[in-house]
Amino acid sequence: MAERLLIVDDEETLCESLGRVLSREGYEVRTAESVESAIQALDEGYYDLILTDIILPGVTGIEFLKRIKERSPEQSVVVMTAFASLETAIDALRNGAYDYIVKPLMHEEIKLVVKNALKQNALQEENLRLRSQLEKEYAPARIVAQSAAMKKIMNQVREIANADKNVLLLGERGTGKELIARAIHFYSGRADKPFIPVALHLISEEVRESRLFGTIKGFVKNGTVSKKGILGEVGRGTLFLREVGGLDSALQARLLKAIEDRETIPPGGTRGLKVDCAFIYASHTEADILTRESQFLAALSGKINAATIMLPPLRERHEDIPPLVNHFLQKYSADLCKTVKGIDPEGMDLLAGYHWPGNVRELKNIIERAVLMLDGHVIRAEHLPGLKTEVDRVKAEG
Repeated sequence: MAERLLIVDDEETLCESLGRVLSREGYEVRTAESVESAIQALDEGYYDLILTDIILPGVTGIEFLKRIKERSPEQSVVVMTAFASLETAIDALRNGAYDYIVKPLMHEEIKLVVKNALKQNALQEENLRLRSQLEKEYAPARIVAQSAAMKKIMNQVREIANADKNVLLLGERGTGKELIARAIHFYSGRADKPFIPVALHLISEEVRESRLFGTIKGFVKNGTVSKKGILGEVGRGTLFLREVGGLDSALQARLLKAIEDRETIPPGGTRGLKVDCAFIYASHTEADILTRESQFLAALSGKINAATIMLPPLRERHEDIPPLVNHFLQKYSADLCKTVKGIDPEGMDLLAGYHWPGNVRELKNIIERAVLMLDGHVIRAEHLPGLKTEVDRVKAEG
């Protein structure tokens, strides 16, 4: 389907010529010679991009731009002006224009600006789609908190989020530390900013420094552009760090200094970059062992550990197993296009009697596998063969 453009200019000949140029590029174009007719066009349908003159009968293009943004803040607008002044350009950009073009219009320039504006629209839509998916996947409402322990943790999450504190999350692997980190971000005043999870041990040693702190153009071999690094990309969002102890001592010291000073300098740079994010650190190690691991982790525990949440293992929150099972059944029934009505009592007893060394992550994987292999509508004990063997073994030993 062709992208739709609206051209607003009181010069009829300009509207016609620009309309022809852009129509030949494959766009669906409508023109308007006044604000009133432009508003009518907007009332009758959506436009991917609006190109408007800066001087219109009875109103300036800037005022019209403000009206457009009041109606639809996400609407992409390019301003056309015969007055090549920096002040005009800044005023247009400040009020939400994507770009401005100086008259007389050059056809190649206008085609390029339109192409880039529409490309930016597509990127924004993709980002919104991905964010929506993440919010559905990680929204606090999806955290099962039937047990008293998890209800207490969710209360902590809200309190910490409101206080905008840095956090240390402790718990065994698979207990849901990233889910809790995302919930803290979701409830905080930073919810509309980026949430960036970083598994530092998965970043190769050669690029860890530049990936974290950024770099200046020409400072590293083949470095053709300057890069912000993770601390720059996150802005006022939330940075979720895992396995910080795996960094070498020099990078540990730099990261700790960035946390303390709220500022960092990219390798090769001379000017500091403000660090204004919230830090959430996760470890599967107990706090007393954390402080013995290294000097960095001991210092980190004091600096970032303004609040601590200890996530209990699944074996200590049995009340959460049935609702978790139902949650994962619904999820994977939908994902795998299956009609699963539930799990029989014997199967549920197996799940409730298992010791869950892999915690919630292991439960999720087992339910996904069972739904995938199911050829009926009810999961039974025979659909959980490995689990049955393990539970029988533990019973025999006990």
